[in-house]
Amino acid sequence: MTPGSQSHLLGRIALALLLALTAFAAGLYFGHRPPSIQANPSGAAVQELLRLELPTAEGTPQALSQWQGQWRIINYWATWCPPCREEMPEFSRLQKEYRAKGVQFIGIALDSSENVAAFSQATPAAYPLLVASPSAIRNLKALGNEQGALPYTLIIDPKGTVRETRLGSLSAAELRTMLP
Repeated sequence: MTPGSQSHLLGRIALALLLALTAFAAGLYFGHRPPSIQANPSGAAVQELLRLELPTAEGTPQALSQWQGQWRIINYWATWCPPCREEMPEFSRLQKEYRAKGVQFIGIALDSSENVAAFSQATPAAYPLLVASPSAIRNLKALGNEQGALPYTLIIDPKGTVRETRLGSLSAAELRTMLP
């Protein structure tokens, strides 16, 4: 190898390392950003969501319209999602605390019925856990979740207006500031 070709090779290696470090740094930045509050989804997307009828893990259909006139905390989650599983016990406690104030939590799993059934046996929730249909999954982007990431939560007031959307975990303290 000639000295010129060695320096050319070293330059290419240095450039490759620089690109790899840049990609690594970008991954760290975008992967560890705080959860984001999203813009309000369109009224049509929200109405489509509220007209859905989704099954429980056991197959019993549940219409989201049955909670019309209440505050609805609709949480998209999955059994394989650690932040989703971490926030569920707090959601259960808040469901018990706020039920009398007209607040209903609803979990919509982007998962299989079998996984949701096994999860709910091991970790019971104080609110309904429903299984997303293909139309519910398609509607997710229109609801403001452009990335399709989880957990994703919508807070809908009794009139059907979205008050907040959150991509990422929600703590009980944060939710208390958003609920009646």
